[in-house]
Amino acid sequence: MKREEYPRPQMVREHWKNLNGNWRFAFDDQNIGIKNKWYNDTSAYDKVIQVPFVYQSPLSGIGDKTPHDIVWYQREFEVTCHKEQKVLLHFGAVDYEADLYVNGMHICHHMGGHTSFEADITDALKDGIQLLSVRVQDVHQDESIPRGKQFWENESRKIWYTASTGIWQTVWLEVVEKTYISSLFITPLYDEGKVKIELELSADRPCQNTIMNVDYTISFHGEKIAGGRVETITAKSSFTADLFQEHIFRMNYHGESWAWSPEAPNLFDLELTLNADDKIYDKVYSYFGMRKLESKNGMVYLNNMPYYQKLVLDQGYWPEGLLTAPSDEAFVTDIKYAKEMGFNGCRKHQKTEDPRFLYWADQLGYIVWGECAAPAIFNRDSVERLMIEWKDIIRRDFNHPSIFTWVPVNESWGVPNISFDRQQQHFSQALYHFIHSLDTTRLVVSNDGWSLTETDLVTIHNYAHGQENEQEKYEYFKETLRTRENIIKRPSSPWPTFAEGFSYQGQPVLLTEFGGISLDTNSKEGWGYTAVENEEEFLRNYKRVIDAVYASKALWGFCYTQLMDVEQETNGLLTYDRKPKLNIEKIKKINDGFHVGTVE
Repeated sequence: MKREEYPRPQMVREHWKNLNGNWRFAFDDQNIGIKNKWYNDTSAYDKVIQVPFVYQSPLSGIGDKTPHDIVWYQREFEVTCHKEQKVLLHFGAVDYEADLYVNGMHICHHMGGHTSFEADITDALKDGIQLLSVRVQDVHQDESIPRGKQFWENESRKIWYTASTGIWQTVWLEVVEKTYISSLFITPLYDEGKVKIELELSADRPCQNTIMNVDYTISFHGEKIAGGRVETITAKSSFTADLFQEHIFRMNYHGESWAWSPEAPNLFDLELTLNADDKIYDKVYSYFGMRKLESKNGMVYLNNMPYYQKLVLDQGYWPEGLLTAPSDEAFVTDIKYAKEMGFNGCRKHQKTEDPRFLYWADQLGYIVWGECAAPAIFNRDSVERLMIEWKDIIRRDFNHPSIFTWVPVNESWGVPNISFDRQQQHFSQALYHFIHSLDTTRLVVSNDGWSLTETDLVTIHNYAHGQENEQEKYEYFKETLRTRENIIKRPSSPWPTFAEGFSYQGQPVLLTEFGGISLDTNSKEGWGYTAVENEEEFLRNYKRVIDAVYASKALWGFCYTQLMDVEQETNGLLTYDRKPKLNIEKIKKINDGFHVGTVE
């Protein structure tokens, strides 16, 4: 199975080359690959792997769950370019550190397991066939590496899943002119009916006095609504386009016809052409959604209207590909199932998802809360690594309208003493402000679950609803959610809602983990927070926990645990291979039992 779709949907070029498929592969348990120059030696590789699937997954063709800290990849490729062009080598994601070699030349080192990177390999190219080698290091016992749910032992257990090492998203090539558009940031100015477009160009220029221009066209449902030329483009330039300058309707009266929301995922198409002296240097295609998010009056507002979020937890694992979806259609399947069950979005848990998932969330109308895999400990390395990861996440995913919220920390993972340790609180605050300094269009949660510091939302986790016959537990669960005061106090929880020195400041309150009802349909040893025997029992239990949420006078949204089973976890609404365990229409009917009002 080969992932063939264009891997960077927010900045598309017509000409590219996919390097997925069969690569030579080898484990380097003795760490001798560099010394023995495996980057030049085709005989050092004793296995074949199917990229972009990690060696631990069945779709890789290897399926070995044994931890190997160093692995090597190698393949040949061909590329044609003239002397005024560059060849860019792109990696969607490599877990965790990667060193690239082309024809024996070391090209670059990259650190970060969930984000994209590229390298200019032009100077390493030769005539004819090119040799590409990749060394990956993923030290399984290094707890400062942000790895999220990946387990450090051979067999997964409890909430921990099979580890992933190496290339797990698409590898691809582009041939570009020496001067090209290297980055693109699109910011909707919703209340003005305008959009701000920021461009970054590559460092090289055709000559010192060449004046670069950008022609742009913005279309909506195939109709051009804005366009023009922006002259004298520099290394970093921006301009603002009025989307409605030639139209009789304005956003104050007809916003519902063009705004982006889960119910109406309207998207604008953007075409950018970089040129000078009648020569085209680059052409890229993108898209954006006009939407506005804010927190006020104890509620979340979308496009100036209160909006209740009904989310489902999504771990982003597949039985055959682990972190890597087996196909582009697999993303669509997950989103459609969730929407058919009455959810309007997901919290992508402990994983920065493939941009293709975000593309389909944009297209289909599906809210995404973006997370990052967490380290297990707090030290200087984990702090630096997480800051690098978040810089790269926002640079890659800024333009996706489906992303509503960034969640840099979950349940104090990586900051275990945040409740009372000022240093760890400083880190949480630093992440909060760092993310906001890069992205003013979204909300940020400082520590999802408990022990919050500075935060735009108060998000709590509560699995204390008990089994169906434990009515006393259920009534207590219901009471803890009834008012803001009850939620903030959390009398039965070992973790406070706010860390020492921080307090409630009027933010919207959401229940972002609860449920976890296990219905084991595969007759195996499964795990969940509570367990039921059949569909009828599940639906009764699901309704009772949702009813408790809807009875709250404080909550402004929820995230149910979870969308699908993952390995030994059997608390999904779908099986691990994406088969519904329950009548989807009955789940939707329960989820639809709430109408937006106001919080008290």
